[in-house]
Amino acid sequence: MQISNIKKVDSQIAEQIELEFQRQQNTIELIASENITSLAVMEASGSVLTNKYAEGKPYKRFYNGCEHVDVIEELAQERAKKLFNVEHANVQPHSGAQANMAVFLYALKTGDKVLGMDLSNGGHLTHGSPVNFSGLYFDAAGYGVNEYGEIDYNEVRRKALEHKPKLIVCGASNYSKIIDFKKFRDIADETGAYLMADIAHIAGLVAAGAHPSPSPYADFVTTTTHKSLRGPRGGITMCKAEHAAGIDKAVFPGIQGGPLEHIIAAKAIALHEAAQPEFKTYAVQIIKNAQALAQGLMDEGMDIVGGMTENHLMTLDLRKHGKTGKDMANVLEKVGITANKNTVPDDPQSPFVTSGIRLGTPAVTTRGFKEDDMAEVAKIIASAIFASDDETGLQNLRERSLKLCQKHPLYE
Repeated sequence: MQISNIKKVDSQIAEQIELEFQRQQNTIELIASENITSLAVMEASGSVLTNKYAEGKPYKRFYNGCEHVDVIEELAQERAKKLFNVEHANVQPHSGAQANMAVFLYALKTGDKVLGMDLSNGGHLTHGSPVNFSGLYFDAAGYGVNEYGEIDYNEVRRKALEHKPKLIVCGASNYSKIIDFKKFRDIADETGAYLMADIAHIAGLVAAGAHPSPSPYADFVTTTTHKSLRGPRGGITMCKAEHAAGIDKAVFPGIQGGPLEHIIAAKAIALHEAAQPEFKTYAVQIIKNAQALAQGLMDEGMDIVGGMTENHLMTLDLRKHGKTGKDMANVLEKVGITANKNTVPDDPQSPFVTSGIRLGTPAVTTRGFKEDDMAEVAKIIASAIFASDDETGLQNLRERSLKLCQKHPLYE
């Protein structure tokens, strides 16, 4: 990792970057929304493209000197269209939240009804949470999961018929089952709603064919690029051709100014990487690793919301152990495992405390972890939770997790 120029200019920042590299190198990263980019993606993110202002669309800019970033952005668009089998892609959104905001701005008027997955049941802030723009400026209703941790499509249909939303949002930030996009399309057709599929978490799986695609069914498909897709931090808004002009105007000038062309270049590289045969192998391994982790935890007496996962993540339910997600996420950090607290369905704790921990496998799979490694990770997690007050025991577990990190370096 080369940061020699940063060291010359700002030693304080350089020190923190080096410390962060060491933290990542020596930590088992199980935050489901994090991954490890390739060095090529990282180089693009820090390239001279950061110097260029390029408001507008490729070949229709408000600034001169855009002939090279035009080519880069067009490549990113075409790669996204091909990878996700969509008619139009806008690669300018700075984040997944803004990718979603563009759809809301284009498809809705203030106060229109929206139906999305409830945040406490696995949805995202931008799917209608009352503290987010999606709930503050639109009339949002939510659907959830049943006792098996699965979307109840009959409930979704009932709520859609009751609320008559103009937009139905499917996709989640914490849902471990396969999403039936066709059922959502049928409900949207019955109620006259647009359908938006937020595949931020599963984009890499969708791109590799390891999860069904929403593209035949959704009017709009949004994603981040930094989760299972393994790209830079950013978003993409995709749609049917009939919505292309409106979505482009919603992104600029609707919600953003100049696009981040260095990040768009990194997105283009990540999309190219995701189109290679080895990425399919990677995506399949993500699921194998997640299932090995879930099985290992259940073998250790832990509860997983909905049982066996079907994708890249799961939620550890701590209620029967009398533990909270907040406390146990801190305990796991002591043993070198990074995860995040998360609500479980009908959680008695507040969202700031929670009764669950969300675990995901994209980042460890990038490092080369396989099923036997995940079995060891499961044992470390369970032992840490059962012995959370035993500092000596936790130190021994830390040494075990460090061995796994040393076995699989961040970058070879």
